[in-house]
Amino acid sequence: MARKAARADNDTVHLRPDTHRRARVEVEFDEPTLLGALFGQFDSNLVQVENRLGVYIAARGNKIQIEGPEDAVARARETVTGMYRQLEQGHQELDSGAIEALISMSAEPTLDGIITGDADNGGKGPPIMIRTRRKTIVPRSTTQIEYMRALSKSDVIFALGPAGTGKTYLAVAQAVSQLMTGSVQRLILSRPAVEAGEKLGFLPGDMKDKVDPYLRPLYDALYDCMPPEQVERRLASGEIEIAPIAFMRGRTLADAFVILDEAQNTTREQMKMFLTRFGQNSRMVVCGDPKQVDIPGGDRMSGLADAVTKLEGVDGIAVTRFSAADVVRHPIVGRIVEAYEGPLSQYDES
Repeated sequence: MARKAARADNDTVHLRPDTHRRARVEVEFDEPTLLGALFGQFDSNLVQVENRLGVYIAARGNKIQIEGPEDAVARARETVTGMYRQLEQGHQELDSGAIEALISMSAEPTLDGIITGDADNGGKGPPIMIRTRRKTIVPRSTTQIEYMRALSKSDVIFALGPAGTGKTYLAVAQAVSQLMTGSVQRLILSRPAVEAGEKLGFLPGDMKDKVDPYLRPLYDALYDCMPPEQVERRLASGEIEIAPIAFMRGRTLADAFVILDEAQNTTREQMKMFLTRFGQNSRMVVCGDPKQVDIPGGDRMSGLADAVTKLEGVDGIAVTRFSAADVVRHPIVGRIVEAYEGPLSQYDES
């Protein structure tokens, strides 16, 4: 049976001229079984929306009534409707980060298109999401929408921006999704083995033991998108390969989804070598933060900025730039990034 979306019974917002354009709107939901997850324990999800947007929300049965300043009421309605649609699409619960992301996106006029389909196609396209064995992932910022579209369409994607914006995680999720559907035969994850300011000294063990600490974030993303036994089986069979960038030399990577993480720590020569490994029916994603270069020579020697300068605008290549506003970890992470780095508009110069 087709799922029904939440509907606003009063699409015309009722204004009270004596209270400086306050408004009240009622929203009705068609699937009562989702309301527990929608409202949260002790209505905590609704309280989060109230506190962030300065509105009052009253729940009665399968309806809610939102009251407050007109623009805040409109945003709250969009947010709660977006929360409901995420639950319809298979999410088991809504965490505070997902709600915070929807609140942020509610300021955008395309929120309805973001949740239900491709806004460029009048909202009539398929929902913007990535399905993996363990979860369904939807965009948590407007930049993630642009990025997720690029991941599904472009041959080579550069993702630039600070930690916590979902660059690597969404790339791994898209790669896992394509591996599951058979669109690609292999998943190859790579990053340069560069120490980020620490001197780790001698590491015992074989080559895998030595490089695994550098590649741990990629493993974490994999295990979040696939059952652990499948990850181990596919690693053993070679369907999933995790290796330092040095291991890419001399190869042609066909029928593969290839991700290069921490790309700001590649040299220009390494970046050129990596990009020219591209083979038939492949997709490459290059993720990095141009402000966190750890190689000798700093920004001048980084292959990431050099590659973006040379390749942006080339057919089949997409560039997505994230900022601190797109951080989707705990909200304080975004504030920390802002405090340390300030506005990231200089990415537009990369």
